[in-house]
Formats: sequence, structure tokens, C-alpha cells
Amino acid sequence: MSRWAEHSSAPRGDDYDERWRALAAAGQSVHGEADLLCTLRGSGSMLDAGCGTGRVAIEMARRGFSVAGVDLDEAMLSTARTKAPELEWQLGDLADVELQRRFDLVALPGNVMIFLAPGTEALVVANLERHLAADGLLVAGFQLRRSRLSLDRYDQLCADVGLVVDQRWATWDQEPFNADGAEYVVSVHRRATLSG
Repeated sequence: MSRWAEHSSAPRGDDYDERWRALAAAGQSVHGEADLLCTLRGSGSMLDAGCGTGRVAIEMARRGFSVAGVDLDEAMLSTARTKAPELEWQLGDLADVELQRRFDLVALPGNVMIFLAPGTEALVVANLERHLAADGLLVAGFQLRRSRLSLDRYDQLCADVGLVVDQRWATWDQEPFNADGAEYVVSVHRRATLSG
């Protein structure tokens, strides 16, 4: 069972989206992830891995990307499907889902990596690497918690499937990353054979 599923009291679906609606109504930007992803690739395709209610995928589609979203929470996907029925949404586990296509960007915003079922992190990274286009980028943002996935471990999981760090920030707004005392990280990995 995923750590997300264990949080049965966490808001789901429309209730989850309410936070983002309130932030947007207050004039705050709620599309920092999409802004960064568009600086990495100006166009193309994107897999929103752990898409939840589709906030990032829908915004990327609005900006011209061909998108697909995968999540294992049916309540979250139901909201995504209601908001954007024209997009591809699939119920599935990131450890073994197969979408039969490759993507220029595979993105994991929203702490997806630390909400996975314990022990499945390597399977997820390997499966997502299989969904990358030849020059694709794997982009993940997550909180750095001592009791969860460490940054060193995440980098090793990526290295195990031939991915190396390309860029790294402390936020989706591209604040510089400093490992000392960092609480959050956004990492961009690409295939080692394509790194500069």
C-alpha cells in the first residue's frame, strides 16, 4: 500500500483541489511546476506521474503539450477526468503501468516519490525511465525527510537505470539548491549518454 493511501483522512478529489482554487483566488501562482517544465522543454509530450487531480497535466496541455496522467487514487482521477475529459487519464501503479508511448518529460511534482509504497522506489524509477523518449527528462520534486527517500538514494536509483543529474533546485521557482539544511528538492535527470 502506498503511503498516500495510508493517509485516509487526506483530502481527495474536489476537496483536494479547493486549496489550489483558494490560492489562485488570492492571486498566488499555482503553476510553478508547469513554468519550470516549460523552461526545460518548450513543447512536446509529458507524463504526469502521480497526477492527482490533474492540476499540472491540465496546465501543460493548455500550454500545448500532449499529456497523459497516471495515478492510483480513483477519487483524484475522477476529479481530473471531470475537469479535462479530453485528456488521457489512467488508473495505475507507477511501478508497473505501461502506457505504450514515450515522453519528452516525465514529471513527478507533489511529493510523489515520498508517497510511494515503501520498497517500490527502484521499480518506479526504472519504469518511468522506460517511458522516457531518447532525450527525455525525468523531473521530480519532493520533500527531504529523514524517514523517507533521501536525495542520495534517489540519485542512486536514477544512476542504476542510466540517468544522471542534469539540474537541481530547492524549489520549482529555481531557487538554488544547497544540500545543507535543504527541505525540498527539484531534480532533473537525463540519460548519461546525453549529458553534457
